[in-house]
Amino acid sequence: MKKTNGFEKFAKKKAGTIKEGFKKEKRAFKKEISREIEQQKAEASKRKSPTGDRFRKPEPAGKTTSNRQSGATRGERQAGTTQTARQPFTGKQSGTAKQASTAKQAGATQHIGAASAAKTGIVKTASAKSVSTKSPAPNENSALMPLNKFIAHAGICARRDAAALVKTAVVSVNGTIITEPGFKVSAKDEIKVNGKKIHLSQELVYILLNKPKDYITTSDDPHGRKTVLDLIKTATTERVYPVGRLDRNTSGVLLLTNDGDLAQQLSHPKHEVRKIYEVRLDKALTKADFEKILEGITLEDGFVRPDAVGYADPRDKSVIGIEIHSGRNRIVRRIFEHLHYDVRGLDRVMFAGLTKKNVNRGKWRLLTEKEVRLLKHFNKK
Repeated sequence: MKKTNGFEKFAKKKAGTIKEGFKKEKRAFKKEISREIEQQKAEASKRKSPTGDRFRKPEPAGKTTSNRQSGATRGERQAGTTQTARQPFTGKQSGTAKQASTAKQAGATQHIGAASAAKTGIVKTASAKSVSTKSPAPNENSALMPLNKFIAHAGICARRDAAALVKTAVVSVNGTIITEPGFKVSAKDEIKVNGKKIHLSQELVYILLNKPKDYITTSDDPHGRKTVLDLIKTATTERVYPVGRLDRNTSGVLLLTNDGDLAQQLSHPKHEVRKIYEVRLDKALTKADFEKILEGITLEDGFVRPDAVGYADPRDKSVIGIEIHSGRNRIVRRIFEHLHYDVRGLDRVMFAGLTKKNVNRGKWRLLTEKEVRLLKHFNKK
């Protein structure tokens, strides 16, 4: 028991000594700050600053505010210096006090305003090292992006299509043909596609089109056929491109944008973006074939199973509704053709939560800000 009591007394005495030493150092620290503030005030009055520097009295011992947790007063911030501008405290310090002092000095340095720093040019830290307060030059690497992403953001095509485009050796960077989609470029580079210089789009545009038949879902058709871009000529001056594809004889919801990131995400199979189609067949779909489609069938390029299947009209079983997330080429038509049905009409009524409600065939509208937010959130989910 005596050993225990003796140890407890020793521990309490030691803790009290350390605590008292820390308080003394804290008081000395505050006094030194006050002296420096007075010096700064005197220098400011000599300079007769037109802005009239104002100084706030240091907080009484034991009181701190959230705005001065770093130890810097308003007057210090205006003059462009903090307690870190003085020489390091030379008094004897315990390990705890040293840590506290260092933390305060580091915090104060971080709270120096840009305007104040511009006045002094240099801030001295506790280690007496000089650090420039000028803003660092922009890191050019932060503005770099893959070549195919640049092409997508320029509104030429989606990123996956841009990667294929680069591999065909029709893209040059600063006069050199590049065939690697991941080649890093920036807005400062001169980038040409088929000899035509391209630029990053300045404004993101999202257009919902109710596509009619006989229009090609592409930015340009070498055969001179009508494209979906012919339908939205008055919608925007930005270069936009379709997200995904609807074949020539398929109508319905089609999204066009110059947002390369969103287009990439909505087009990529891993995100499983769902689409709903209304299918009109040449004859009624039998119950047996209905069950086959629902359970999934194997096509020449692999197995496919819809998310949902139903009769759109109970009185007409040749009209089918099908929900599917697969993005394989002509996948809906091939499902029914595999079971020996002829698809007379195919209309996409929903894509990624967007519908053609209140948009007549061949017409378009811009998405609202709320729709864009929901679209991006929908995609993340």
